Amino acid sequence: MKTKLVCLLLLPVLACGAGKGEKEVEKLAETDLQTVLSDTAVAGFSAVLQDTGQLEKRLIAAGLVDIQEIIPEVQVILKYSTEDNFFGKDVYGELSRCYMQPEVAEMLKMAFRELKARDPDLTFLIYDAVRPQSVQQILWDELDKPDSLKPLYVADPQKGSLHNFGVAVDLTLAHAATGEPLDMGTGYDFFGYEAYPDREEEMLAAGRISREQVANRALLREVMQAAGFTGIGSEWWHFNAFSRKVAGEKFDIVK
Repeated sequence: MKTKLVCLLLLPVLACGAGKGEKEVEKLAETDLQTVLSDTAVAGFSAVLQDTGQLEKRLIAAGLVDIQEIIPEVQVILKYSTEDNFFGKDVYGELSRCYMQPEVAEMLKMAFRELKARDPDLTFLIYDAVRPQSVQQILWDELDKPDSLKPLYVADPQKGSLHNFGVAVDLTLAHAATGEPLDMGTGYDFFGYEAYPDREEEMLAAGRISREQVANRALLREVMQAAGFTGIGSEWWHFNAFSRKVAGEKFDIVK
């Protein structure tokens, strides 16, 4: 029986599509993404916020787990519970704890053990986990781009992203004592080639990222891959626990 999930995270996957044209990606890197969202989309997020007070109860009832109950040492800053995100708005209200699929949490626990074995002074800092198809649909509808170009900016809600199945996580490494994140060369939700794992050698040669930043990313990738996660080519912070095929077999998409 498929596990029915309730969504925690409320923003779409941006700049994650495979096969982006270089001109479009360069244009995206220079664009203020807030300008492509209409007032209608903002109103849609406001409506979603009204339900935030009940969200945690729904997550627990749906069988999701609080990652800090599984791994007390990890740190959580839900970027969309702050204004420090590409949208520039807090869309979670009071929600501050990170819930995810139990299987994903157990995999992350394995990755955490691997990280501690390599460097006991580090921990995970989690930014994002699952997000709903309904909010992604709002962004898709209100994005001021032709439908043929929209997948460069927003995952198609009819197909869904792995975040919509609750099997993806966005995170970085941080100093356990202070919570200060390691320097990865860009911040979270940075939509340019500097954030692309697939472009690291090119960006390194161009002097746009440093060897230390690449080494920090490599450590994050290695410990996540040791636990069965896979990364993507356009975001150093994004990892998937399952393929789309497996996710579709195991879980319902988050509505």
